[in-house]
Amino acid sequence: MQVAVAAITCAVFAILSLWHVYWALGGRLAHEAALPFKDGEPLFRPSAVGTFMVGVILMAFAGLAAANGGLLSLDASPAWLRWAGGAVALALVGRAIGDFRYVGFFKRLGEDPFARLDTRVYSPLCMLLAAGMIATIWRG
Repeated sequence: MQVAVAAITCAVFAILSLWHVYWALGGRLAHEAALPFKDGEPLFRPSAVGTFMVGVILMAFAGLAAANGGLLSLDASPAWLRWAGGAVALALVGRAIGDFRYVGFFKRLGEDPFARLDTRVYSPLCMLLAAGMIATIWRG
């Protein structure tokens, strides 16, 4: 079961990574739905380099899930890999909770496509990825 969860978690992180690389290379599909807006303007304008780096980090998370789930062998301490997996899970829960304004389950502002998708897709996905990461590090 742990291997299956690790594979799914790894695959989702890899897909998200490739999506960010697509955006970094100039892709526009669903780009506006990925940014929170205020008064018709995006709250921030991510650079291509920054978006690419998010893609790299997400791919590293995919590798971490794969390593913790036994799908990938890395030359790193198993304790360190589990700790890093726990830190990623905690960060994902924090992202799902949000900033209490524009992002996360507890946002108060936003009627744009991002806000709707954040409530229905992005924040729940963060919680599922956090659960997947925890499942990969669980040694019960």
